[in-house]
Amino acid sequence: METPTEAITRDIYGMPAFVTFTVADLARTVDWYVNGLDFIELFSMPGPQGPVLVHLRRWRYQDILVRPGPVAPGGGWTYSVSANIAELDALAERAWAHGGGSVHGPFDTPWNTRDVHATDPDGYTVVYTAHRPPQHQDEAFNEMMRREAGSQGL
Repeated sequence: METPTEAITRDIYGMPAFVTFTVADLARTVDWYVNGLDFIELFSMPGPQGPVLVHLRRWRYQDILVRPGPVAPGGGWTYSVSANIAELDALAERAWAHGGGSVHGPFDTPWNTRDVHATDPDGYTVVYTAHRPPQHQDEAFNEMMRREAGSQGL
């Protein structure tokens, strides 16, 4: 099985999708994602009073750009990324021990994934979601999905 550090690449590529978070304290946010949640700092764009943008990456196409500025009231952004089920317990424990944000999980979902929700100090949530192995899946959910796919001719 591929480990998260083996999956992280430092190459520059056209990102098909990414999220940008405006954060109150750039250093605190980068610390949370790098030391608590397995992201790396790919690069930092300097500005006159410090970095104006930091590019964070976990696995290929799991990129977050963070920049300093006023945080939108209410927050509410959620960014979901794939994970290996074997890493979730250790990831949640490390993030919880790191502090600075909140962690919920791992927990099983009704749609046959096992998830960890990690919310940073500005209220942005990253959901690490892993496919549950067949022996731990809800067969009723799988049957419903097969029926739905069949009704659509898939």
